Amino acid sequence: MTATTQERPRRTRLASGPGLLLVWLYGVMVVGAVSRSVYQIATEFDRAPLAYTLSALAGVVYGFITYTLVRGGEKARRAALVCCAAELAGVLTVGTWTLVEPSAFPDATVWSDYGMGYLFIPVLLPLTAVYWLRRTRVEEPAA
Repeated sequence: MTATTQERPRRTRLASGPGLLLVWLYGVMVVGAVSRSVYQIATEFDRAPLAYTLSALAGVVYGFITYTLVRGGEKARRAALVCCAAELAGVLTVGTWTLVEPSAFPDATVWSDYGMGYLFIPVLLPLTAVYWLRRTRVEEPAA
């Protein structure tokens, strides 16, 4: 290698192996959460505005995580890790809130009852993603 050529670090592939399954599952969740919330917001927003807004927010979070997993690289991995932690906090908060104060949610959100309406995928997905993202971390070379 000469002084004029520099080695570019290879972008970490996050959407390979188990990461490909995560991309697929997050993609399905994007479609489910966004389509459901768009329909509910358009047709019956006054019935449960908080629930429908939270479902739309979940869809946006799922979309961003899907994008970062496909994009790959260390920055994307860190961004996805932060979003997955926020997603997990949201699922646990909303899931607990729907159990403690069900009257606050006249209709279910994606994260209601820890995602029971979605086969608990909303609570299992961020846990799995955090594990995968921590496992794919690139060690910085020692200086």
